[in-house]
Amino acid sequence: MTADLYITSRDRTVSGALALVMHLLFFALLVFGVTWQRREPAAVVAELWSNLPAPPPPKAEPEPPKPPPKAEAKPVPKVEPKPAPKADIALRDKKEKALKAKERELAEKKKREEQARLEVLKQQAKEAEAQRLAREQDEALRKLAQSQAAAQAKVVDEYKRRIAERIKRFIIEPPSLQGNPEVEFDVIMLPGGEVLDVKTRKASGQAPWDNAVERAIRRAQPLPLPPDPALMREFRELNLRFRPKE
Repeated sequence: MTADLYITSRDRTVSGALALVMHLLFFALLVFGVTWQRREPAAVVAELWSNLPAPPPPKAEPEPPKPPPKAEAKPVPKVEPKPAPKADIALRDKKEKALKAKERELAEKKKREEQARLEVLKQQAKEAEAQRLAREQDEALRKLAQSQAAAQAKVVDEYKRRIAERIKRFIIEPPSLQGNPEVEFDVIMLPGGEVLDVKTRKASGQAPWDNAVERAIRRAQPLPLPPDPALMREFRELNLRFRPKE
């Protein structure tokens, strides 16, 4: 407060005037500077640039290698098929027909061959079946013949035994008979059982015994024969042997 007491109104007036003058000067300098800048900058700038040394030329940087140009894909020209001449069409149709005919011929040939093969197989099967049946028939006939032969042999043996038994009933043994001599005769017979002939095949060595047996053979006729005439061949010629003790 003491300092404010010594400032007079005159001092305040002088300070205000000085401040005003300073503002005016500042304003004038500002206006002058703007005006000077508008008038002189081009010349000053040109003079400054003319006095400056020339800058070194910039180094040229190597350009990067350019990629090879891409080959543009050329469009493939569409080739329109040329119409075949009529002669070619006819020839092609002819070839196709010939090929189809050949295929049909081959198919028919194959079919005929297959049929022929089947016929051969059928014929072979028939022949095999016929052979099988023939074998079976032959086997059956053989077994039948064996059975018949066995049956006939049994009948023949039975009737030979009967003939021998009938002859033995008519044998009169001689009193001078010694031992057990054997005599063998061949007897020829007729279908009715009659004795046609009697021949001595092997004598016993004792004539009384041999004569007694021969007389018995003749006295025993007609001898028994089987009823089957087919067996007569087994009795047309009989071989008979006799012993007194049998």
